This record gives sequence, structure tokens and C-alpha cells, in this order.
Amino acid sequence: MNSLESLYQELILDHSKRPHGKGLADEDAADGAGHGSRIATSYQRNPICGDEITLRVRLSDDGTTVDEVTWDGAGCSISQASASMLAALVEEEERMPRAEASELVDGFREALRSRGEIALDEEVFGDAAALSGVSKFTARVKCAMLAWVAFEDAVSRA
Repeated sequence: MNSLESLYQELILDHSKRPHGKGLADEDAADGAGHGSRIATSYQRNPICGDEITLRVRLSDDGTTVDEVTWDGAGCSISQASASMLAALVEEEERMPRAEASELVDGFREALRSRGEIALDEEVFGDAAALSGVSKFTARVKCAMLAWVAFEDAVSRA
């Protein structure tokens, strides 16, 4: 294993052990979720391995930005790390334009389906770029995609 693969493996383990955004925010929480905020929850399950993710997004009052992502779930370190990395990415941007969220999911999906041909750009995907290597293992792609599919679904319904 080269040093980059080792670093990526450590990032995945770190996110699975100390996840960002884990714990579903209360839909009625006063923590900035002002009257009129759009909130949607999506539940996704990988029937092959049993990984589960419940992800909640809070959009701005006008629905143009993703303001918060929280989640809860159980599963392998890849699915849990992927959810954490997604939440951290949204958190870093603070207010992610809805169109950008859609592009982010599309880019992530394309890279993970590429079987190692397309690497995730660290400047765009942050720590989630560490999941690029997962694309070489088709059985693990669904694990990494689970939170992103839930995110896409929740944003589309919010």
C-alpha cells in the first residue's frame, strides 16, 4: 500500500470513528431552522450488506441553498465515513447552492462508477476524495453511495 492509499484509509477510518453531522437534527429545532425552512428526510438501505442511512437536509426558507445535513445510520466503515464526509462538505460551505448539491452528487456518482478511471478532486470533494479507491471494488460502491443517494433524494423533496 502506498502512502496516499494509507492516508486515504486513515481518513475513512477517522470519519467512521468520529463522524461529522451524525445525529438527526430535530425538525422543529430552534437552532436556525426558522419558520418556513424546508426540511426533508430520506432513508436508504443497501439490501446486499444491510447498511442503513437516514439523512435529513434543511434548505433555506426560499429553497435555494442546503443549510444543513444531519444523519444517522449503521453499517460498514465506508458507508458511515461517506455520510460523515458528505456532512462535513456541506458544513464547510455553510450554504451550498441547491444546483451545486446536485452537481456534487452527479460527480461523485460518475467517479464511483468509473472503476478507478476517474478520481475525485480533493478541492471539490474534500475528504470524500479518499473514497476514489472504492470505485475499484464494485461491491463497495453502494456502501459509499448510500448517503449521497439519500442526500439527492432529500434535496429533491425539500
